[in-house]
Amino acid sequence: MPAKKKAPAKTLKVTQIRSSISCPGDQGATLRALGLKRIRHSVEQVDNPAVRGMIFKVKHLVEVEDI
Repeated sequence: MPAKKKAPAKTLKVTQIRSSISCPGDQGATLRALGLKRIRHSVEQVDNPAVRGMIFKVKHLVEVEDI
């Protein structure tokens, strides 16, 4: 029986659009956990519930695109 191939995981492009300076510390830590370092910096993340939760927490600081 041949092994089934997994479909490639969906990814999200997350871009930081606002500074985290005046935000609570946990929101800045969430940006770092997502891999964001500065304004206009983008990273690709796997689309899963954990990443979606982090994005929801900092939704006012980031912009998200489906890839």
